[in-house]
Amino acid sequence: MQNAHSIANFSGPRYVCSLPDGGFAVSEECGGVKLYDSSHKLVSSISSKYGHRFGNPAGLCADKEGNMIVADEQHQKVHLFPRNGSPICLVSKGLLRPTGVACAPDGSLFVTDSGDNDIKVFKYPGSEWFWRTGSENFDWFGEPANTTSG
Repeated sequence: MQNAHSIANFSGPRYVCSLPDGGFAVSEECGGVKLYDSSHKLVSSISSKYGHRFGNPAGLCADKEGNMIVADEQHQKVHLFPRNGSPICLVSKGLLRPTGVACAPDGSLFVTDSGDNDIKVFKYPGSEWFWRTGSENFDWFGEPANTTSG
């Protein structure tokens, strides 16, 4: 690869995801989630922007609107951090050790749970599907819509 460079000053970097605006986000072990712009400059952290305290942030992803979704291993939860508005706890039950998250264009939210050795699939409330059908189709704090075990 050409033009590679290093970005320093992390405290146990774990997961990274790109953002729609060209920036990226990084989760730090037993720390927080830092947000960077397209020139690789630190913009803020989720903790400072939203006043949220993580136990141990792990996997993270961003949807096409730039909303962040973060799995917290220690607290056994998955949170949505919208670009505008307050954080939302998407999943607070049924997870033993959420480590990774990915959102799909169809509105699915995939959560890897290394405690259960499976992948849980939810309908994601940031998706167009959610806004068309309303929150009554999403169990905010309950079990996933379906589970894929391997």
